[in-house]
Amino acid sequence: MPELTSLLAFAAIALGMVLTPGPNMVYLISRSICQGRTAGLISLGGVALGFVFYMLCAAFGITALVLAVPYAYDTIRIVGALYLLWLAWQAVRPGGRSPFQVRDLPEDGPRKLFLMGFLTNLLNPKIAVMYLSLLPQFIDPDRGSVLGQALVLGTVQIVISVFVNAMIAASAASIAVFLVRRPTFALVQRWVMGTVLAGLAVRMATETRR
Repeated sequence: MPELTSLLAFAAIALGMVLTPGPNMVYLISRSICQGRTAGLISLGGVALGFVFYMLCAAFGITALVLAVPYAYDTIRIVGALYLLWLAWQAVRPGGRSPFQVRDLPEDGPRKLFLMGFLTNLLNPKIAVMYLSLLPQFIDPDRGSVLGQALVLGTVQIVISVFVNAMIAASAASIAVFLVRRPTFALVQRWVMGTVLAGLAVRMATETRR
C-alpha cells in the first residue's frame, strides 16, 4: 500500500485534473445536455472502462520500467511536473472555452454512447500522460509491490473521476445556466484550479525521491 500522505496527494491531483476541462468533460456535458442525463451516464460507463484500460497498461508497464531503469523515476517526475504546469496554463489562459458551451451531437443508442465514451477517453492525451508520468512518482518500491501500489492509486483515480463526472453529467444543464448567469464565478474557478495545479507541479519538481 502507498503511504497515506502519498495517497491523499495523488487523490488531490486526480480531483484537480478531473475538474480541469478536457475531452471527457466536454463530451459528457454536451451529451448530457443534448440527449439527457441518462445518455451522459451511459457514456460515462465507457469513459470508466477507458480508465481501467489505462490503469492496467500503466501498472504493468510502470512496474517493469521503475525496476529496470535507474533514472526512470526522476525523468517521469520532471515530465509530470511540466505537464501539470501545462494544465495550469490551460486553465487560466485568455480565451479558454468553457466545457459548458454545448456542441451539437446527434442522438445515439446506448451501445454507441458507451463506445464513444470509451473511445473519447482512450484518445484523451491528458489521461495517458497522467498515468505514465504522474502516477509513478507516488510509488515507493520500498513499501512493497510496485504493481499493487499502482493498482491502488489507479483505483483511487477512477473512483474520484467517475464520481465527479457523474455529478457533472447529472447536473450539466443546471451548471451551464448557473455559469452563463455568473461569468465571474467561472473565471475565479479557472484561476483557483490553475493555481492549485501549478503548486502541485512545483511540489512535484522539487521533491526528492522517498
